[in-house]
Amino acid sequence: MNLFSHFRDIVVAELQALDLPAGLDLSRVAVEPPRDPAHGDIATNAAMVLAKPAGLQPRALAERLAERLRRQSAVTAAEVAGPGFINLRLADGFWHARLAEILRIGPAYGDARIGGGRKVNVEYVSANPTGPMHVGHGRGAVLGDALAALLAKAGYEVTREYYLNDAGAQVEALAWSAYFRYLQALGAEIDETSFAAFQYQGDYLVPVGEALKATYGEHLAERGADGRLVGKPLDEWLQPVRDSTIAAMMALIRADLAMLGIEHDVFASERAIVESGAVDRALQTLDAAGLIYVGTLEPPKGKLPEDWEERPQTLFRSTQFGDDVDRPLKKSDGSWTYFAGDIAYHLDKYRRGFNEMVDVWGADHGGYVKRMQAAVTALTGGAARLDVKLCQLVSLFDKGVPVRMSKRAGTFVTLREVVDEVGKDVFRFVMLTRRNDQALDFDFAKVVEQSKDNPVFYVQYAHARARSVLRRAAETRPAATLTPESLASAPLARLTDPAELALIRHLAGWPRLVESAAEAHEPHRIAFYLQEVAALFHGLWNKGNDDASLRFLLDNAPALTEARLALVQAVAVVVASGLTVIGVTPAEEM
Repeated sequence: MNLFSHFRDIVVAELQALDLPAGLDLSRVAVEPPRDPAHGDIATNAAMVLAKPAGLQPRALAERLAERLRRQSAVTAAEVAGPGFINLRLADGFWHARLAEILRIGPAYGDARIGGGRKVNVEYVSANPTGPMHVGHGRGAVLGDALAALLAKAGYEVTREYYLNDAGAQVEALAWSAYFRYLQALGAEIDETSFAAFQYQGDYLVPVGEALKATYGEHLAERGADGRLVGKPLDEWLQPVRDSTIAAMMALIRADLAMLGIEHDVFASERAIVESGAVDRALQTLDAAGLIYVGTLEPPKGKLPEDWEERPQTLFRSTQFGDDVDRPLKKSDGSWTYFAGDIAYHLDKYRRGFNEMVDVWGADHGGYVKRMQAAVTALTGGAARLDVKLCQLVSLFDKGVPVRMSKRAGTFVTLREVVDEVGKDVFRFVMLTRRNDQALDFDFAKVVEQSKDNPVFYVQYAHARARSVLRRAAETRPAATLTPESLASAPLARLTDPAELALIRHLAGWPRLVESAAEAHEPHRIAFYLQEVAALFHGLWNKGNDDASLRFLLDNAPALTEARLALVQAVAVVVASGLTVIGVTPAEEM
């Protein structure tokens, strides 16, 4: 149960029972945790937002509403604060009932229905197939995968998608680099220093060259009059080399993703979209709506680029949908821009039934957001919504010293190198310890240290500690008495210490956290929430070390022990649920 939604329903019902003018808009009535927990358990702004349309003073309306709320069996106090906020305190028995609810529902606790089964497409990673993934790709991969799992828990029908940029100049540049490695594998006499002219110089292309040799032998090369191997003309080798290299790179990328526990449902091909004529059809749709014209753009503000050329261009009227300027759809050579291809791709998503789309991009694509959102609005008549999550950079350190280079990749540290060093669970959790729009520092030494300053260890240890307590309890108790279902019937009223009740309140907030994080598309909220739960649980453990009467296992108090085991089991349930959503394995022991 989302207890805040539950009490909002109660507040609305009590408002409707008051003699207020008909037709009041209740949509702005909110029930939330108070900013200061000392003020109560929940608070409502109902009187503040309804007083003026009801023709009343906020505090007067608040007093009338508070009087009715005091009659609720779960409410022990309803206090009017400030100009008209109402703070409610709830009975201990209400919180004990929430604890039993967690145990009865188990891992499904927190599952929500706000998605209503609606389809949502989450596109993430979509790294160009030009080499192994780097750490920045990994951050976007974790964000997208955790968001997909969060939306599924909130009741959406989620499709995880990868957009394969397998067309354009970048993959042609990759093919040139791979072709060089192919000639090298054949033993052709090529000056190694000439390889510096190629864009992709990492050693990861050496096996690609060997594979091309094994597949094609010398068929993609030729021998000159002197018998030496040399390259053939571009049109005789480009397609097979490009296709083979893309396949090899995607195998690398899929393996990197699998290492993080990530699998996509759909791999959409840019080349397939272009070759199907989808770009032409999408732009015809915009043209028919009067949203494409030939015009001349103003030069960019500030320093004029050297390649700036004032010329008529085919433009999309993106300013009609909130963008800063209209956007070009064709290059000077007459070919489509990347933006034109992306328009066709998002129309394809919409036609596959996705009115809700989330794209996870790198921060360097920030200037691309408004135009893409404008295009989606234009293409769908406002029926579809695109949310773009931008991931800021990840800076790597080792004991405070920057780590910058990988021998294998040539210019960056690969994702695989990082995950091999620290493990999947550490990497995934750390990627969510900052908002996606904030830069993140990743220090190899700090993320694996076993201390309360390391959030990964702190949360994992909370679950492991809970499981350890339950294992110790099982040494002297029948296993049947320690199941969540059995503990739900424990004498939970014995839990009266403020630290115990504070922990229960926080566990009971898990359903609301799932809903709010899903609505905001912010899976990092789960990592933050889990750190708060861990802090409360470890704090309760420490109180038991200082005061033996607060320990979880008491030989001379079986009923109280049973109630505290119920609390420990609930901690394990909620922490495991949260870790599972963000793709981290709950630790059984540490």
